[in-house]
Amino acid sequence: MRSAFLDASETAAGLLRDPAVTARWGEPSALPGFTVGGLARHLANQVTRTVTLLAGPPGEAAVPVLDHFTGAGWVGSGRDSDDNVFIRSRGEEAAALTSAAELAAEVDAALDELRTTVPAQHPERIVDVGKWGLTVDDFLLTRVLELVVHVDDLAVSLDVPTPQLPPEAVAATVELLGRLAVWRHGALPVVRTLARQERAPASIAAL
Repeated sequence: MRSAFLDASETAAGLLRDPAVTARWGEPSALPGFTVGGLARHLANQVTRTVTLLAGPPGEAAVPVLDHFTGAGWVGSGRDSDDNVFIRSRGEEAAALTSAAELAAEVDAALDELRTTVPAQHPERIVDVGKWGLTVDDFLLTRVLELVVHVDDLAVSLDVPTPQLPPEAVAATVELLGRLAVWRHGALPVVRTLARQERAPASIAAL
């Protein structure tokens, strides 16, 4: 998972250096309620905030990675829920305080640090993420999911091809999204969607 995180972070860093980010910074993104700048800031946070959390004191107890999502208010709550509005507002406020070039430089610096600190993490390290903790590799898995999903969101927003994402990161993301989809919709709707188009429900969206 550590190499998947670092590789996905590298992909995100490359996209954040695309000139289109500067050109479209204040324009609406593909995600309603997010400008391109706000979405870019949210994507960047998956790298920069990892530096902060890994530098902080370890947590005391870890929850399973699925519980991290099922216990979060924003998962499945709808675009206009208080939790999701807050996430977008925070991204927009942070984007207003920086520029595309500054953001790209911040991510590059964070990634340079993470290339050393991530491999050095003890496998039993617990990352304190606020309400609970996650083992370091489960924490990095949550960041991989965010990176993979939001790299695509940002590329679509910029009208550029989505960068080729690292296979390990994609595989981990698909597996985790599948588990979340089963939690939200049940196993049978997920099986039908993947295997029987004629019996597939309208959506098995995981998030």
